[in-house]
Amino acid sequence: QVQLVESGGGSVQAGGSLRLSCTASGYTYRYDCMAWFRQAPGKEREGVASIDSDSSTSYAASVKGRFTISRDTNAKNTLYLQMDSLKPEDTAMYYCAARPPCLGTIATMASADLSYWGQGTQVTVSS
Repeated sequence: QVQLVESGGGSVQAGGSLRLSCTASGYTYRYDCMAWFRQAPGKEREGVASIDSDSSTSYAASVKGRFTISRDTNAKNTLYLQMDSLKPEDTAMYYCAARPPCLGTIATMASADLSYWGQGTQVTVSS
């Protein structure tokens, strides 16, 4: 079993920054692949970024160049999402998710492909 706990959400003005964290516990091999998804009210959940055990990363086109995904280099059980140049359209509930090795990139990864989920942390960006 794997447990994921997110933190770091909040409210910020457009152009600001936030850093999300996600701490994983349980069987480490079950979360080689970790990712961030988000869901805005009335919209489907969408992939934001992913990182695999070899530190390869992928990003959704809407956040590329503004967001950076990383994981703790030692324990590899803490996932981060540095969000810069935030826009009002980034407002959503952000979820940490994990599975054994990634299936493709975040662009091709569906919610159903992820085995474990956190409870979510709210990010609100005002204009």
